[in-house]
Amino acid sequence: MAKPKLIYAAALMAAPLIASCAPAGSAAPGAEALTPKQAERLNKQLAGKVPGPPEKCLPNFRTTDTIRISDDILLYRASGKLVYRNDLKGSCPGLARDSDIMVVRQFGSSTCAGDFFHLVDRSSGIRGPTCVLGEFVPYRKPEGDAG
Repeated sequence: MAKPKLIYAAALMAAPLIASCAPAGSAAPGAEALTPKQAERLNKQLAGKVPGPPEKCLPNFRTTDTIRISDDILLYRASGKLVYRNDLKGSCPGLARDSDIMVVRQFGSSTCAGDFFHLVDRSSGIRGPTCVLGEFVPYRKPEGDAG
């Protein structure tokens, strides 16, 4: 009967190590909290803009720039007055580094919630994680706002 106690003791000792692998400052299981730099970048991009109802798809001609905020958040800039926020369906490890290439698997002329993309290491060509897009929330400057 000594072996089951030994396994139980080993499991108890390993529990703190396993718990330490969780992201610091997580608001939800598996979700990363934004660093101060990421929060500043997000706030700068969305400053003065008001969120609208989420959209399922985003026609490709609408955006000129993709901005990686964190491993969970992408922004698609359409203009100085319109930015779409996409909260991914789950985290995409490495996305925030902004060094890997995003390869989007797309069908048709729109990028939609539920579409997959994966990251590819720029120097080695090794494929990284597969990630899933969420809905696109438009952030617009209010009418009459010159800025």
